[in-house]
Amino acid sequence: MATDMKPPAAAAEFLHQHGWGDAQLSPVAGDASFRRYFRVREGDRRAILMDAPPPHEDPRPFIHIAEYLKNSGFAAPEIFARDLERGLVLLEDFGDQRMREHLDYHPEDEDAIYRQAVDLLRDLHKVPAASIAPYDEAQYLREAHLLTEWYCPAQQLDVDAKSFDAIWRTLLEPVIAAQHPPVTVMRDYHAENIMLLENGGFGLLDFQDALVGHPGYDLVSMLQDARRDVSDDLEEKMLAYYLSDHSRKEAEEFRSQYAILGAQRNTKIIGIFTRLSVRDGKQRYLDFMPRMWRLLEKDLQHPALAPMAQWFDENIPEDIRHRPIPMAKTAS
Repeated sequence: MATDMKPPAAAAEFLHQHGWGDAQLSPVAGDASFRRYFRVREGDRRAILMDAPPPHEDPRPFIHIAEYLKNSGFAAPEIFARDLERGLVLLEDFGDQRMREHLDYHPEDEDAIYRQAVDLLRDLHKVPAASIAPYDEAQYLREAHLLTEWYCPAQQLDVDAKSFDAIWRTLLEPVIAAQHPPVTVMRDYHAENIMLLENGGFGLLDFQDALVGHPGYDLVSMLQDARRDVSDDLEEKMLAYYLSDHSRKEAEEFRSQYAILGAQRNTKIIGIFTRLSVRDGKQRYLDFMPRMWRLLEKDLQHPALAPMAQWFDENIPEDIRHRPIPMAKTAS
């Protein structure tokens, strides 16, 4: 994973070629990938330079989804310039006002902003889905297996991986059946990837891994946020708001699928955060583990998830879930 925040060697030439020859670069907080970001300033102009170095990263999916979102009427960064061979992309700068920090300082805005974020999803789900790969059973299972592949070995647990897989296959059947027609799923739609724009709208980021799938996935991503506490009351209020135009039967089915998607996503994230610690030496992600287990345990309370709740009780008892993961050496 990238930790060096010096601009890439090719940045000066790339910027010069595209009319930003006198620009100054400063690092911007990145994410858990190899991608790095730099703010580009030249006079009154500013942009963001994405460094997505091959072979680890490929900026084409980001560009494809950004153009799809813009063409569909949503605020994704405009692409000013690109060099796919070197993995450099010059993007529109949405500023620094993230939903996360705004709500930290203005908690009184929480209800209105989350309602606006739900409205954006409802609008996205009304437009034709992007031409991208489906969120199919194989993908859901690969993600769920991150728990048994990373978390369980880190905790020195010998678990029943075969029944874990079988239970997920059964649980996912109604979810996958409900994905027709599918919607575009950004997959990381939450408070740290939503920018508050000066015009009152939302700017969207971190959607390069988008797939087409279930409308509940991005909703649960936002309302069961891995990095920000969302109260149970707010989650219920926003879920009810999203479902306000559904029939009672449709709402009950959606809630069941929402809980399954939440459990799948939270299971995946526990595995990913363990991998980031064990493999990559990124210990800060372990700070999110108590929240992730709380969210997963809440999802497992839904009656539809009773078989999976029993699997967890038999394979990862509650006291183990709160046992610290052994610290890895910091990656060089």
